[in-house]
Amino acid sequence: MKILPRRISRLVAVPLLLLPIVFAGCGSPKPSGGDFKGSSSAIGKKQVPATDDDIFLYRGIGASFLCNARSAEIEFPKAVGIAAATYAQVLNGRHGGIVASAGDKKLTNKQLFAGAEFQVITGALQYCPKRVPEDVKEKVQAAIEKQGEK
Repeated sequence: MKILPRRISRLVAVPLLLLPIVFAGCGSPKPSGGDFKGSSSAIGKKQVPATDDDIFLYRGIGASFLCNARSAEIEFPKAVGIAAATYAQVLNGRHGGIVASAGDKKLTNKQLFAGAEFQVITGALQYCPKRVPEDVKEKVQAAIEKQGEK
């Protein structure tokens, strides 16, 4: 029985070790308890839009979190919600909600979350497809096909 907790702790430890790297420079949320608005260290500095490399990194970390959470038997909606919310917070904190591939306009929290959710799920489909429910796989496939028609 000791093997299972060690295995789970290893699955969770790797993403936790990567979090300081991701959040370096993000600062902490405002003490008022309000929504995460970004970094106090970013005040007065122009934030650089998230590059494709940044998005690739955040996608990988989010997908890793989702895969590990599912391995630890956390419900899919809860796991993907936390992973996507964290992804969106990083984009807001480090990049002011601006993604280079979307232009120079700040994306809304709703847009950031939707994009993050899609990125995290597609990453999980690549890294741990057995951990993604069949109905979600079908919805993602339909969305990809619809996007290809445009």
